[in-house]
Amino acid sequence: MSCLLVIENAHLRMRVNPQGGGLQSLDSLTHGQPVLWDGGDSALFPMLPLANRVAGNRFAFRGREIVLPKSPVDARFFLHGDGWLQRWQVASLTQTGCVLTVRSQHPCGFDYQARLHYQLRDQVLRAELTLTHLGKQPMLYGLGFHPWFCFDAHSRVQFGASGFWPEGEHHLPLAWQGDIPPDIDFTRAQHGGDRWLNIGYSGWNGVATIARDVMNITIAAQTPWLMLFRMSGGSFLCLEPQSHPVNAHQMAGQPGLVALGPQESTHLAMEIAVETAAQGC
Repeated sequence: MSCLLVIENAHLRMRVNPQGGGLQSLDSLTHGQPVLWDGGDSALFPMLPLANRVAGNRFAFRGREIVLPKSPVDARFFLHGDGWLQRWQVASLTQTGCVLTVRSQHPCGFDYQARLHYQLRDQVLRAELTLTHLGKQPMLYGLGFHPWFCFDAHSRVQFGASGFWPEGEHHLPLAWQGDIPPDIDFTRAQHGGDRWLNIGYSGWNGVATIARDVMNITIAAQTPWLMLFRMSGGSFLCLEPQSHPVNAHQMAGQPGLVALGPQESTHLAMEIAVETAAQGC
């Protein structure tokens, strides 16, 4: 079992697991409550060299057919890539943060070095993921973060979006829709339907908030794509900033994906801020 890195300041404590490069937990010391939900595997993990799924587990890129690797955790897809399944090396460790690195290479053309920086700044966790392509031939890349937030019956979530992709067969998106049904429209804060939801949103303004009993949590990332996942009866809500929509590899123009040549890099950052909720009269 991996040795967890325990890092804390006056407000937050995180446990980082080099196996998978994710967080095992994030707790608010100010409120004495967990911020992230740990279902036994990971409370937050990086997604690279792609996020989510690609139809047929293959795509076309510059005249080549790229057949994605098989995943040990999913029979159909190279699910969330392989970064969350690998053991990362601890490059540095300080009182307030750590840097992890991983090297990965696949026959399909993925050949990368990744750097993951977690840092606590007062009441904010900042996660930065940088991927550098090392292969001789260009390759297509995408990044994401997959946090699991604690979310009970009294919690509410709010964020803006211009449209969404409903979930279809094998968890792949159906056609984009601009009219968001009320129960999955979080422009105004609401709890939403207590049911299975696996929805990709577009036109996200880069900020989402979760209101809980004693704390407000703000998620921020510079990307217009946000994935929401929850299960009926579950005590969690996943809000996943991604550099591209689900199945972007098969969409016209391959939106959000980045073609990298040798030694070129792509980057994604996310912040999770925890504040005390305002108390009513």
